[in-house]
Amino acid sequence: MFPKYDIIVVGAGHAGCEAANAAAKMGSKVLLVTMNMNTIAQMSCNPAMGGVAKGQIVREIDALGGHSGIITDKSMIQFRMLNRSKGPAMWSPRTQNDRMRFAEEWRLALEANPNVDFWQEMVSGIVVKDNRITGVRTGMGLEIEADAVVLTNGTFLNGIIHIGEKQFGGGRTGEKAATGITEQLVELGFESGRMKTGTPPRVDGRSLDYTLMEEQPGDEKPGKFSYSDETTSLKEQRSCWITYTNLDVHDTLRTGFEQSPMFNGRIKGLGPRYCPSIEDKINRFAERERHQIFVEPEGWDTVEVYVNGFSTSLPEDVQYKAIRQIKGFENAKMFRPGYAIEYDFFPPTQLKNTLETKLIDNLFFAGQINGTTGYEEAGCQGLMAGINAHQNVHEKDPFILSRSEAYIGVLIDDLINKGTDEPYRMFTSRAEFRILLRQDNADLRLTELGHKLGLADDKRLEKVFDKRNDVKRLLNDLKQKKIEPQQANDTLAAHNTAGIKEKTNLLNLLKRPQIGMEAIHSIDDNLSTYLNQYEEEIQEQAEIQIKYESYIDKERKLAEKISGLENYKLNPDFDYSEIPALSAEAKEKLKDIKPATLGQASRISGVSPADVSVLMIYLGK
Repeated sequence: MFPKYDIIVVGAGHAGCEAANAAAKMGSKVLLVTMNMNTIAQMSCNPAMGGVAKGQIVREIDALGGHSGIITDKSMIQFRMLNRSKGPAMWSPRTQNDRMRFAEEWRLALEANPNVDFWQEMVSGIVVKDNRITGVRTGMGLEIEADAVVLTNGTFLNGIIHIGEKQFGGGRTGEKAATGITEQLVELGFESGRMKTGTPPRVDGRSLDYTLMEEQPGDEKPGKFSYSDETTSLKEQRSCWITYTNLDVHDTLRTGFEQSPMFNGRIKGLGPRYCPSIEDKINRFAERERHQIFVEPEGWDTVEVYVNGFSTSLPEDVQYKAIRQIKGFENAKMFRPGYAIEYDFFPPTQLKNTLETKLIDNLFFAGQINGTTGYEEAGCQGLMAGINAHQNVHEKDPFILSRSEAYIGVLIDDLINKGTDEPYRMFTSRAEFRILLRQDNADLRLTELGHKLGLADDKRLEKVFDKRNDVKRLLNDLKQKKIEPQQANDTLAAHNTAGIKEKTNLLNLLKRPQIGMEAIHSIDDNLSTYLNQYEEEIQEQAEIQIKYESYIDKERKLAEKISGLENYKLNPDFDYSEIPALSAEAKEKLKDIKPATLGQASRISGVSPADVSVLMIYLGK
């Protein structure tokens, strides 16, 4: 019935879609298996992409030739660049999206890929021979052969949904859980755990009074995620709105605490620290009189609204009563209640840095199965798993991104070396080289790598070369073009910075914190016309490189120094107990994680600098 596939991808969420699309673009024959063809790329939680650090990840996926950025642009209803008041290392793009169009665009993209086949059914197990994957087994008992398998099961593995004292099996509301895989993997020697996440109620936007809320419009000049010419910026945007809980809301929510699965012990899974439920917030921060609620439209044409900040698993009647006490929600009609969901995951220290499992050859894990949370974290893992599954099947070198190359590299390195005891979410603070890893230069960092893999096309590469050359040309122009004091001093005074006494080049003026490209434009109309031969993106890139030159150089040198440790290769089968000078904890962690390099060993929790020195001396011998 089925041919033998190069790769089978199990699950069609954000990780599964990226994995299937990437491997198929690279030339592998891929089967994407999902329990429901109608929920491919479903935005299970909020209808948004990007945000702090997550926006950088979407840009990186796009720069490599993945598809999340393009899908996001095609379905966005609002664009905002967050943290503009901070330095460019913190700038993070975020969009509100049309939930239905997002899923539709992903499905259309996958169907347009001739190397992707589809099958709708639950996968109940994998087929393994001599510690190597050979295919999957479905709920109907079908066996489908493949050289590699990527598991992207999301929240479906033995998923249990909680609403107050009610609980029932499910991977998402209205969809059944996936069973069988966890039990088999544990039998094969994998360690599993439980995690928990939640979602808020959805309400009817027609029943809300927006005049009582604060409007949150999109950027005046909206950007986009993808570096390609396939998408364009928005000409029209939908606003979001902000309102707040109050003490009456909190008191009402507390009446349901005794029935809360969070507080009565029914939920055992580890919940997300940085996206707590509303009951958790009012319990942990009892001194606060209000909490912010973001009111997010779910699309261009639907009245459904996502109540961001009100995630809950309390009984539905308590949810309904409490939500109607929020300003603007007095007459709110609820479409569906919020709920919590518990699901199985597998601690990611059981993976190689390619996301292939250590126990079973050519079996890859990506997304929430690895203990992460968020569409963006899932999407980039799917992309990397799809790439490396293709590389393995076709006997090519693995593709690994370092911590100094991409946020994707930081995420995977964190997961495989440190593991996670709560749903992992990316933050800029996790990246020690975040000045290098900005959202504005992901194409300059990664598109050449994506092109070598066969993911980014020639047009993309040409665009990167043009951008690099234009920035270089503009920097040279700014260095050569000099301004007289009488031309510049009025502008400098208006920006609270000292005037100049002699001819000064524009590059030196831009090094001043108070002076940006906008100020340079205001010096002289002819100068502004001259600079406008360069696109806004080129001008911004040049300004960033000028202002942060010393910081960028410092980080680059540090990254080069640290990367030297990656040259020291470690045998994964080495017996660390043979080195008596290593600490007991280091021996245990090194034996468990089996690092490939001394650099990787140095980032393992429990391996001290002294242990690294001992290893270096031993390797020197």
